Amino acid sequence: MRKFTFLLCFLMTGVAFSQTTLDVVRLNLARTSMQDVDGDFEETDISNVNLEILYPTPLSSKTTLVTGLTVENTQIDNLFSLQGANFPNIFNSLEDDRLLMTRLNLGVKMKHSRKWTGNYVLLPKFASNFDGDLDNAFQFGAIAFMEMKKNSRRVYRFGMYSSTEEFGQIITPLVGVYYRTKNRKFTLDALLPVKMEANYYFSKKFALGADLRTSVKSYFLNGYSQDLYAQEESIRFGLYASYGLFKNQVLARIKAGFDTTDYGVYNTGDKVGAQVLTFQVSGDDRNRLNAEFDSSFFVGLDLIYRVGL
Repeated sequence: MRKFTFLLCFLMTGVAFSQTTLDVVRLNLARTSMQDVDGDFEETDISNVNLEILYPTPLSSKTTLVTGLTVENTQIDNLFSLQGANFPNIFNSLEDDRLLMTRLNLGVKMKHSRKWTGNYVLLPKFASNFDGDLDNAFQFGAIAFMEMKKNSRRVYRFGMYSSTEEFGQIITPLVGVYYRTKNRKFTLDALLPVKMEANYYFSKKFALGADLRTSVKSYFLNGYSQDLYAQEESIRFGLYASYGLFKNQVLARIKAGFDTTDYGVYNTGDKVGAQVLTFQVSGDDRNRLNAEFDSSFFVGLDLIYRVGL
């Protein structure tokens, strides 16, 4: 059931422009408490902080260089407290586990013709608990998608995302749309599987909206008697109230929603090979070492610094 839900909603975090604006700085805070699906273990508190900074540099009338940095920190009060029968007893006393990802965003936006624009981004990153050397924590991804401009209010998107992960290679086809009504009150901005956000402005500053943000990524785990990694499969669907500050350049959003994030722990070397969306091409016969996390509600706060294009 989790994989079916995840397939419907799957979304990889990437670098994307809306049609008229760019989020130069985006800070997302979220907190939830989760239990295992069978209810055998105590709840564990999980907090997530995600900071993304993008810096666009126009090179010509048709080409814009986009560089930036993404840092994500997930603090889990007991990743190993949700233990399955396969989990080694040596990890029973571990607490306050941290999963940290730092990623460079190195991209270019190119206008190929009146209708077609290309977005090409390299995404090198380190993902680990950062408890030791980072030799095994390096991963490399890339995203490329084309935008076909139907008119000033409607744009269609098509592309591909791929990344090396601890569990293997993930490949994700992309399709999306940008749409804005004539009165500019309603906007839909989607790149599925890259992102989805919809909002309606009741005034120049106040809006209600919904967004869907998901990820599939992995973290090398240092500091244990054997090499391990954690695989995160995350869906966060939230409803929010947004208020614009400083002439609407800064958006503050209070958010609440549903979180289905799961953190599976495996031995390094226990891989699936290629994975398309959430389906493993050669099947998945890995030996999971901890129990599956159940879904839960979350609360969050977003702060966004947005500029016009």
